[in-house]
Amino acid sequence: MLRKRLIPPPDLFPVRPWSIEVTAVRRELISAYVGQAETAFALANGYLGVRGTHEEGRPSFEPGTFLNGFFEHRPIVYGESAYGFPRVGQSILNCPTGTLMRLYVDDEPFDLSQAEVLSFHRKLDFRSGMLRRDVTWETPLGSRLRLRSARLVSFHQRQLIAIDYELVLQHGEADIRIVSELINRRPLPVDTADPRMAQGFVGRVLEPLGTTVDGGRAILSFRTLSSGLTLGCGMDHVPETACHHDAGTTAEDDRATYVLKARAVGGEPIRLRKYLGYHYGAEAGAEEMRSRVAWTLDRAVEDGFPAIADRQRTFVEGFWERADVEVEGETTSEKQQIIRWNLFQLLQATARAEGHGVGARGLTGQTYEGHYFWDTEIYVLPFVIYTDPRAARQLLKHRYDMLDKARARARELHPPGATFPWRTLDGSEASAYYAAGTAQYHINADIMYALRKYVEITGDRDFLHDYGAEMLVETARFWVDLGSYRDGTPTRFCINGVTGPDEYTAVVNNNYFTNIMAQEHLRFAARAVGELEQENPQKFARLAEKTALDPSEREAWTRAADAMYLPYDEGRGIHPQDDSFLDKQVWDFEATPADHYPLLLHYHPLNLYRHQVIKQADTLLAMVLLSERFTLEEKKRSFDYYDPLTTHDSSLSVCIQSILANEIGYAEKAREYFNFAAAMDLADVGGNMKHGAHIASIGGTWLALVYGFGGLRDGSGVVRFKPRLPPAWSRLRFRLTVRGNRFVVDIRPERTTYELKSGPGLALEHEGEEVILTPDQPSVERGNAAQA
Repeated sequence: MLRKRLIPPPDLFPVRPWSIEVTAVRRELISAYVGQAETAFALANGYLGVRGTHEEGRPSFEPGTFLNGFFEHRPIVYGESAYGFPRVGQSILNCPTGTLMRLYVDDEPFDLSQAEVLSFHRKLDFRSGMLRRDVTWETPLGSRLRLRSARLVSFHQRQLIAIDYELVLQHGEADIRIVSELINRRPLPVDTADPRMAQGFVGRVLEPLGTTVDGGRAILSFRTLSSGLTLGCGMDHVPETACHHDAGTTAEDDRATYVLKARAVGGEPIRLRKYLGYHYGAEAGAEEMRSRVAWTLDRAVEDGFPAIADRQRTFVEGFWERADVEVEGETTSEKQQIIRWNLFQLLQATARAEGHGVGARGLTGQTYEGHYFWDTEIYVLPFVIYTDPRAARQLLKHRYDMLDKARARARELHPPGATFPWRTLDGSEASAYYAAGTAQYHINADIMYALRKYVEITGDRDFLHDYGAEMLVETARFWVDLGSYRDGTPTRFCINGVTGPDEYTAVVNNNYFTNIMAQEHLRFAARAVGELEQENPQKFARLAEKTALDPSEREAWTRAADAMYLPYDEGRGIHPQDDSFLDKQVWDFEATPADHYPLLLHYHPLNLYRHQVIKQADTLLAMVLLSERFTLEEKKRSFDYYDPLTTHDSSLSVCIQSILANEIGYAEKAREYFNFAAAMDLADVGGNMKHGAHIASIGGTWLALVYGFGGLRDGSGVVRFKPRLPPAWSRLRFRLTVRGNRFVVDIRPERTTYELKSGPGLALEHEGEEVILTPDQPSVERGNAAQA
């Protein structure tokens, strides 16, 4: 059921291991790939993101500038409502766009889709963190011009976008006008037939609150009408040219314009450096926001573009030292390009997301309204934990900051404790379809699973004691009340009326993934709270007071965990996905047209719910996350049963099944699934790359590399490796950080080398054998087990 689409011609998109590039312009292809290109060349830092539109603003598909967590409320309208349905949703907003720099030569506009282009090169450089473009064209009157630009979204100064713009007339003279703009556009229309798309707004969304103009600088300010967020955004300009020129700036409510007029002389460059600043908040007023923007612009102008670019490169180089993954063999350059583009997207989604989560499409588009899902904890956080523990801590702290709203949601649903929203921006539930939203209670266990991994891999027990324990107490309470003991006996604890990861099977009893993850969650909560009482009685006392913790609760958590019902079918030797799944008729895949995938766009949910058909890995996901709890034979039987039923209509699926296929010896299937996961965007597998990058699938690509081919397992914080290279690969090399130790894992077909780069030393396992790395013995080599 996997569907691969055509990618752009390779002569236009050359294979480069450290960049993605376009080397020519073909008019017949511009419209065909403009949306995909806007995503492929998008820039972001976790706080601020801008899609890869051209400076001229055309051709364009879905221009966008996004601030993480900057949203407006929208009413959720139901044909028939019911108690507990969310009444108000949240949608990330498309902020005023400031990358526009329209160019006029002798009053004729430069338009890439119409110009007589002589040469063209556009490059997103993964090592510098910058997007560059170099284009030469000839005007109808015979003037030849070369335009070079560089753009970055700063990792060092997260509110800043910087643009370096240089125009050279190669001979003669011409009148040049550069119109640089900052525009608050009206919302774009959306595809209401696709439930994954953002919901649209009608009318004005941002209320103007005043402007400031000073020289080449203009600053606008706005407030959202319902969510009460104040936005300040502004631009400043520094021209550099020996040509005669003058400039002026104007501003009104929704638009600021800077116009540079110059008499270009052959061979003399006209350079314009543009800086954009974006700030927002709930407490400060418009005047303060404009002041914050002014401070950002002051700093940028003082530093200058070269210094800003140098800091950007330094930051990105540090990322690659911690996070690069290298492969050799089997079209190495193409694989390397895809892998590094994916890793760069993870950097852009997480590096400076302090105080926020990670949206399903990062900051590259508005699909799913910018909401945070379980994607962050299950698919993205493992990568961040192992490569940037500081950022991982921030993402988990953001969940803690939402705990009061999770408590409020639990009260609304009646159980005590807390339940985190399925999709949200501000901590309130924003999922209008409860069967595939609220009923996915497993998100509580997913977040606590990520918390446990973070603590075990980083050793940050302060975070566990100061924040994690409180989340554990409140969410463990929720499970105990949500579930019940069947027939009143203490031996079978059931959780009914839930939806697991597979959204084609909804509101069922005893979803296996939910039950086993809840079991792990409850045991972790009991253990962590007990250890806190022993290790730090003062913090335990504060926790007990804040949460009104009863001494008997830990025993109740342990009792429910020990009695958790985990269904098993003796005849098939598998764990049923839920109580009724195996009783349903298998979906008729042979009679399903290829163009009817994803099924959710062509079949009523009830048609899906009454069949054995799976949107994404569910029981198999449990076997990957909790690998140590299953035998190899159990995994193989389950894979053989569930894999043929899985449509992979979710981008979160193939990466997980690649990992499991690798473990059970299905090398070719593991490679096939990995290839689809890795190329989900750049090959536009789902046909919707134009709406933004699939950040969770990208995180899953790293999981498939490191947990799949690298054979990493880390239950209980013990880092173990059983490498399994694809037959066509000659090498896999990746970096990890564990409890302050940064080390490299270098896997070849017959041996693996572990090399400590920094840190006090650590012990790990290779094929069941202990390996100890120390500063005195930083490198150890071990042979790999023979693979079937």
